[in-house]
This record gives sequence, C-alpha cells and structure tokens, in this order.
Amino acid sequence: MERIELVIFDWDGTVMDSVGRIVSAMQSAAQLTELPVPSDHSVKQIIGLSLDLAFSTLFPAMTAAQHQRLFEHYREQYVERDPTPTPMFTGAEALFLQLRQQQKRLAVATGKARKGLDRIFAETGLAHYFDTTRCADDAKSKPDPDMLLQILAETRLQPEQALMVGDTSHDMLMAQQAGIPRIGVTHGVHGVDVLSQFQPLAIVDDLPQLQRLFTQPAEALPV
Repeated sequence: MERIELVIFDWDGTVMDSVGRIVSAMQSAAQLTELPVPSDHSVKQIIGLSLDLAFSTLFPAMTAAQHQRLFEHYREQYVERDPTPTPMFTGAEALFLQLRQQQKRLAVATGKARKGLDRIFAETGLAHYFDTTRCADDAKSKPDPDMLLQILAETRLQPEQALMVGDTSHDMLMAQQAGIPRIGVTHGVHGVDVLSQFQPLAIVDDLPQLQRLFTQPAEALPV
C-alpha cells in the first residue's frame, strides 16, 4: 500500500450509509410519478449510477414528462421528506485523518450530483480532507472510467499510484477499466460474491478494517 499516493472513495454505500434512504426515496418517487414501484433489490443495483442512467435502467418505458416528474419527486423525497437516517459509516473520518497523516491524497468519485455532494460536505464538514471530487454532472456515469481518468489527469498520477474504494460492481468495473487497483467494501450494496469478480486487492467488511490495511505490509492484504 506504500506505493499508493491517492485514495479515491465512492460515497453512497461506501463512506455514507445512505442505501436505505436511496431505496425508500426512489420507491416513493416512483409511486408519486405513477410508475411501477421497483423492489429494494432493483434499486440497490443502480446505486452509484447517474440519475439519468438509474432512471432509464429502472423505468425503461417512461416518457420524458415522467422522467422530469420522477427527478423532481426523487430529489424532494431524498433531501426533504424521507426520514431514513444517512449516517457516516463508523470509522470514516478516522480513516481520512490517518490517510492524510500518511501523506496520501484523497478524492471522491460519486454518482451524486455536484449539488448533493456539496450539501453533504456542508453538513459533515469533511470537504477539507479531499483534494478533488468528481460527480455525476462532471463526467460520464459509472462504470465508464471517465471520472477516474479525469482525477488522474488533474493529480498527474499514474493508475498504479491510485486506489479506488467502493461497495458496488459499478465502482469496481470503473476502476478496472481505468487500470486502477481497487478494494471492495461489503457494508453497502454488493457482497464478496460480486466484488470478487473484479480482482480487487482486498475485500473488507468495514472502514476500520480498511484503515488497518494501511498499517500492514502488502503481503498481509486479504486477497
């Protein structure tokens, strides 16, 4: 892990425990838009994608008018009306602090819109840990590697100098296509059976376990 100079984090399901609210808000928005209400499993599979891609995946037959109404209802539900808690996962800030103390640079690559990430940064006070961020409105949607390629270009680093941390197949495939090493986290959407398909350096259950990897020799990584 010593060769890693930049650690790139997905947000929802990796750093923030927001999966429950995303599912609930999407289901409520579908009902309000008079679209078929997707299952919990179906919604979880689109977490990490841009909203446009998520909507077209969940509701392939919807009209342009329904798309606009769904967008408005989802944003209202997620931001204002849905009471499902969205805490930071245990150990998130401790991990950021340790990585900074080890002279690592940090970044975010998220399916959130810029406005959404800015709101979360304002609420949590975590923005100062990150050198750069890429959101759904800055780049092509995951699993396209565009977000990561932009981050590499900005930081002037090679793929092997970076590490992607995420909880979904979208994160892992995005990193794989960018040639960036990756670590999967199972406390979000996908488990070991899915994450292991993308040859991660390791798969961890939580952020404290990930933090410990940065104090261990490379041969101790649980591949």
